Amino acid sequence: MNLLDSITISATGLSAQRVRLNIASMNLANANVTRTVDGGPYRAKSVIFSSEKYKPETAPRQDRADFDQELEKAVETVKVEGIVEDPDPFIQVYDPTHPDADANGMVSYPNVNTMEQMVDVMNASRAYEANATVLETAKGMAMKALELAR
Repeated sequence: MNLLDSITISATGLSAQRVRLNIASMNLANANVTRTVDGGPYRAKSVIFSSEKYKPETAPRQDRADFDQELEKAVETVKVEGIVEDPDPFIQVYDPTHPDADANGMVSYPNVNTMEQMVDVMNASRAYEANATVLETAKGMAMKALELAR
């Protein structure tokens, strides 16, 4: 595994966490929307991640072949498998004065749990930050290698 491989792996993590952060932000922004274009309240969304075996572009060097082969068995990247809607029921609130109230005065609010979404935002931010740190470290290592080569 070379330096560019670690950059590629971190880049997939950055991309996945960006999607996760966007979805959590969208859920928070729509937490009180009782009427969407499709009709009915907004339904919370979640991101589904999956792992994928990383296949490096270059063949391992002969002197490191055993180590690289063992490392390749363990290395995986992350990808966004899909975005799904949360099947939980909507939150029912009694408010007969609301324009979206039904005949019984009940209003259906989105099934967005703001606390869960805020935790998701914080976790995505931390994971994004960790991947960015890996990229910075790889960049620093590459710069040091160039200095040594001079």
